[in-house]
Amino acid sequence: MIYFDKVSKRYGDTVALEDVTLSIAPKEFVSIVGHSGAGKTTLLKLLLAEERPTDGSVFFESIDLRDLPPATLPHYRRKIGMVFQDFKLIPNKTAYENIAFAMEAVGRTDAEIKSDVPYILELVNLADKEKHFPDQLSGGEKQRIAIGRAIINQPDLIIADEPTGNLDPINTYEVVEILKKINELGTTVLITTHNKGVVDAIGRRVVTIDRGHLVRDDTDGKFVM
Repeated sequence: MIYFDKVSKRYGDTVALEDVTLSIAPKEFVSIVGHSGAGKTTLLKLLLAEERPTDGSVFFESIDLRDLPPATLPHYRRKIGMVFQDFKLIPNKTAYENIAFAMEAVGRTDAEIKSDVPYILELVNLADKEKHFPDQLSGGEKQRIAIGRAIINQPDLIIADEPTGNLDPINTYEVVEILKKINELGTTVLITTHNKGVVDAIGRRVVTIDRGHLVRDDTDGKFVM
């Protein structure tokens, strides 16, 4: 599904990634770990085609992202649902409306919205908060709404960039369990984190990046630095 083929990325004299080769199969749950500045964010930007590699190629479902014309980028990015550390919810929209907005943006019908949004709210265990605005929700609830928004259009891949960075242990556990549930339903999940507890709770494949280099690729869910 995803293949980084000898990928390097440099910003002037700064090396962000160096000769990274990595493959991720459909329906995998992969944690990308490393210290701040290790290259995790650059890896995601390349996958989202926000950046182009200096050397090598990034493939998504056999598509070489270097060859994507700018006009096709919005369609490509619909295959990917994004979850951010700072939630990025729309403050003047309710939980229901935040999720519905993602459907409206891609032209889904009112009937589809009325059918799908309640299902997603149930999936993230927030059906009782559908009329709440973001400032009425806890950090963990905001993140679960953000996850709901990311999956509402049934993307092939969910990317969660430090999704528990602002959360306490209880809310962290709830977010991890929801991401695991989404993965079990058949969606590929890629998470970046520096939290050992998160990696241990997921218990799946762990890829470690250090100073731009892929230094470990473990299948047993261990965080080793």
